[in-house]
Amino acid sequence: MKIGELARESGLAPSRIRFYEREGLIGSIDRGLNGYRQYSRGTRQVLEIIVMAQQAGFSLDEIRNLLPPHGKGDWSRDTLVAALKAKVVEVAALRHRLAETQAGLEAVIARIEATPPGGDCFENAEAVLAGLREQSKAD
Repeated sequence: MKIGELARESGLAPSRIRFYEREGLIGSIDRGLNGYRQYSRGTRQVLEIIVMAQQAGFSLDEIRNLLPPHGKGDWSRDTLVAALKAKVVEVAALRHRLAETQAGLEAVIARIEATPPGGDCFENAEAVLAGLREQSKAD
């Protein structure tokens, strides 16, 4: 199939498909006598896997290492499971950092809201920062 048809079926822009080709994520593409790229039906599946993996937080390098060598359909089950488990650990760590960041922001908001209105903005900011320094020492 030509790139336009692949783009319609996959929902990706032709430029994105060409990018994945340049990055080596989809195998070398045959060209017809007219010079047009010719893609196999399996390329659509590979593109779908790439998009889903990116949405799950995998980088292009991680995806490249997970995809089977071009022209082969054999996936390394152990490698795939290990990569997915590692991504779960990364997501859990990110959730923990985000929760800490959210708690910190909520503490700043509470301190700002507890600061009397008016007065010198610098003094109010210094009072909030001093409170945060004390809290950070306690943690």
